[in-house]
Amino acid sequence: MYTHGFVRVAVCIPEVKVADPDYNAKQIISLAQSACDKKAALCLFPELSISAYSCGDLFHQDALLDSCLMAIEKVTEASKQIAAFMLVGAPLKIEGALYNCAIAIHRGQILGVVPKSFLPNYREFYEKRQFCSGRDCLLNEISLFGEKVPFGADVIFNATDVEHLRIHTEICEDLWTPIPPSTYAALAGATILTNLSASNITVDKARYRRDLCARQSGACVAAYLYAAAGPGESTTDLAWDGHGMIFENDELLVESGRFTPGPDLILADIDLERLAQDRMRLTSFHDSVTAYRDLVKQVRRIDFTLDPPTASLPLKRQVNRFPFVPSNTEDLDIRCYETYNIQIHGLAKRLKSSGFEKLVIGVSGGLDSTHALIVAAKTMDRLNLPRTNILAYTMPAYATSKKTKDNAHILMESLGVTSREIDIQPSCDQMLKDIQHPYAEGKDVYDVNFENVQAGERTSHLFRLAGQNRALVLGTGDLSEIALGWMTYGVGDHMSHYNVNCSVPKTLIQHLIRWIANQDDFAQATRDVLTDIVNTEISPELVPGEADAEEPAQKTEDKVGPYELQDFNLYWITRFGVRPSKVAFLALHAWHDAKQGAWPSTLPKENRKQYTLAEIKQWLEVFCYRFFKISQFKRSALPDGPKVGSGGSLSPRGDWRAPSDGEARVWLEEVKNIPDKL
Repeated sequence: MYTHGFVRVAVCIPEVKVADPDYNAKQIISLAQSACDKKAALCLFPELSISAYSCGDLFHQDALLDSCLMAIEKVTEASKQIAAFMLVGAPLKIEGALYNCAIAIHRGQILGVVPKSFLPNYREFYEKRQFCSGRDCLLNEISLFGEKVPFGADVIFNATDVEHLRIHTEICEDLWTPIPPSTYAALAGATILTNLSASNITVDKARYRRDLCARQSGACVAAYLYAAAGPGESTTDLAWDGHGMIFENDELLVESGRFTPGPDLILADIDLERLAQDRMRLTSFHDSVTAYRDLVKQVRRIDFTLDPPTASLPLKRQVNRFPFVPSNTEDLDIRCYETYNIQIHGLAKRLKSSGFEKLVIGVSGGLDSTHALIVAAKTMDRLNLPRTNILAYTMPAYATSKKTKDNAHILMESLGVTSREIDIQPSCDQMLKDIQHPYAEGKDVYDVNFENVQAGERTSHLFRLAGQNRALVLGTGDLSEIALGWMTYGVGDHMSHYNVNCSVPKTLIQHLIRWIANQDDFAQATRDVLTDIVNTEISPELVPGEADAEEPAQKTEDKVGPYELQDFNLYWITRFGVRPSKVAFLALHAWHDAKQGAWPSTLPKENRKQYTLAEIKQWLEVFCYRFFKISQFKRSALPDGPKVGSGGSLSPRGDWRAPSDGEARVWLEEVKNIPDKL
């Protein structure tokens, strides 16, 4: 896990006793040891966890402060046997002033002390009665247990042996301010932002905390760990829920139970490489670094050696099998709704700007043309134009199966479009004869050229029909096919006047059709044929099988790999620039067990698969070869179409600009070097 850029972090909520530092130190040590046993590299504790937060004016008692020092020393001594970096809250008296501090401890050493910058003094809070703001302290180091220790909110703890592991900490109210201290720390390179909080609970406050943490982690392109005080705090006037959260770039990885009667511990694995990749490509992040350079330069880095675990560890985070398809039903509904409307909006604008009111589309009875036809129908509805303005053609040839042809006719009829069948076999025969292809001489030669002649004839017919009817040719090829180069270049399915599917991956299209099949405004006949189309084997239907075959003879996934795996590869390689060995590690974690983890709600149980590492490596090699080596020239000449998801598109005018003659060697060599066991 650690070799692939992950780091395991823990948020620890101890059960405290108010004004009993010795007891609290034991609880902290116990939780830290438990987290360390689970291979965590960082343990975060709540605000003032050594003393408890709710001590009030007891903070002005020397006996309590002396006891806190002894407890800090006890935790520091115990940390010699604890591998994790620890952040513990405690009050510290420094040159006559009292500060609310986070103590950074690792392997028997106090690495630094971070004081709270912003003290709440409103409603139930009166911290200025006891504490001073760290912003007012003139010291940048203090003496603690006879050692000089860095002091201030301007420090980052940098693990020299774990790339990108840079930790910053702030305390409770610091996050509630318009510009939290962690903002400048992130600009200075901190990737893991932490918050030691007390934060008493009131109705709906937990939601607000989540929003704050999500916002800060997203704005800073960082992980954000939050630990709020829990059981044992005084309930004289307040209550405490022990709220722990771990976010990564706006995504909630794990959240603690709340109001638990005893101590709590949550863990998650942070993808540091993913954060670094996102920052690298976000030019506005680096513009912000430059804009605030004077403040960023003031941030100090405190180096330490983490010495992370080397054991083989399974990831402690969910990796979505279908990164383009939410597993949550509500999120999937939103994704499908937005995808359809983006496509409809894009096509409607193109029709209005062109002055045309008709569309020409080839309908094969397969997934992509089905989805594009539905989008076309919805677009006509949106523009108050008749669906008969959609001129839909099914064009059977040598390998068209009865099932797909019948489904194409049923679909066209049920949607109320203008439909017609054109047999392109005679024109294909003439083309094959003209180019002296062996098939024209009676030989069963079904090579790539044989297939491309059919694809080219279909597209040629569509463009001529569009010209004759003053219409636009609607493209149907999806993002997965574009990534793999699974399309006939030029005068083939590569080309159209506008392609609504160009940034929609195959896996999402399958779920979009399942989703739309359940919508109320479709007749039952339409629902039935949509379900049948989704359940049909994906095939280009270009190579003949047995005569009058019900099912296609070709199986696309036998050639290019399972689309669910290839879409997984596509997402991680293009969205995050992840190296193939890490993609394989993630894929194995996601796909090794079909019985575990969340699946999209529309995916039938019989379609839920699992893959071995050998299979993952096999199809990852196919992806890298096809994506990096042989198909970029097709993407460099793509027609227009709308970007749909944040996962990206492969438009040469948008997300992906690459040379058509690049090499794939570095990716393919890494795939070959992936060990047989991870």
